[in-house]
Amino acid sequence: INGIYFSLRISASRVNAVSLFCLPLVTLPDLTPLLEALLLYHGGASKEILSSEFLEAVNDAFLKRKISLPESAVYSLWLRHLPSLEKATLHLLDQLLSVQLNSLEEVASIIKDSLLPQAASHPAIFRTVNEIFKNALLETGGIAEVMTIIQVFMQLFLQAHQNENKQHKFPLKSYFPYHHQPLVTALIRRPFELPTAHCSQHLKQISSMLKTLVEDENISSSDDLFEIWFLIARFGEWLDIAAEQLVKAAVEPDALLWLLAFYYCPQNENQKRTQTMVEAQAVYNDLMMLFSHTALSVKDLEAAVHSVMDTEKCCNRHLVTHLLTNFLLFSSGGHMIAQKFICRVS
Repeated sequence: INGIYFSLRISASRVNAVSLFCLPLVTLPDLTPLLEALLLYHGGASKEILSSEFLEAVNDAFLKRKISLPESAVYSLWLRHLPSLEKATLHLLDQLLSVQLNSLEEVASIIKDSLLPQAASHPAIFRTVNEIFKNALLETGGIAEVMTIIQVFMQLFLQAHQNENKQHKFPLKSYFPYHHQPLVTALIRRPFELPTAHCSQHLKQISSMLKTLVEDENISSSDDLFEIWFLIARFGEWLDIAAEQLVKAAVEPDALLWLLAFYYCPQNENQKRTQTMVEAQAVYNDLMMLFSHTALSVKDLEAAVHSVMDTEKCCNRHLVTHLLTNFLLFSSGGHMIAQKFICRVS
């Protein structure tokens, strides 16, 4: 192996032949140093010098946990061979959707072990993975499981990006080249980076920028609207904070309700979204009237959400469910109802 590696340093013309020679041997532990050397070797060539069969074989062995490679070698593999990156992303989706996961921690652990969030610190990898996730969301009809995967992936990507050495960091525009940069900058802030008292104001700024974009006359197609929605949807932390702030903090609800209304009802035109806001505001007001009550019944809550939950507008139901969930979590009366229900079903 040492002799072959030495020849690699001398003659790039032999690299392709060496990669083909390695094909039946890629799972041998002793070959790992050579695999790493091959994957990290470029030699200044303008075209790929490793055989595609070799790259596919190494990627398959890595995904099946038959070999262990340094992270730098895996990142190089995915950067130089797009089919391997696509296969790794689809493999992760299949893995997450084919098993019953009981917590977000389990989802995060599997995603982190895939090395994709860390590799996505390179914009080319990030944009490719993002496109695959977007297509998966569209093909599955926006199911919650896929949305959760995307949101957890984004949180792990942000962690990896923040941990990057400043010398190796790419500008945000490299990851979101076609989006409104002030909005991206606001979304990419992590909630824990801000004092609790500032979160509501930050969310108002996000909502204001988003509203300006959505109501802009240049947003003329459903594709443009979807791209804006998908940007917001990836940052699920802020949506959860918005719903939490509505029931926990003394805030003016309009901006935060509008943000949630857009997330759950993005296709609504201005008039329809206004109606959504009216219905959401009515439910919110009723829930707030009940918030301080320590003695609540399920009938009290049913009365508060009845007008919306019985409609055919599923987007409104999802919005109200989000508000109701936070009400159950953070109000004393709602907390008691939730505890009784959990005890009843356990």
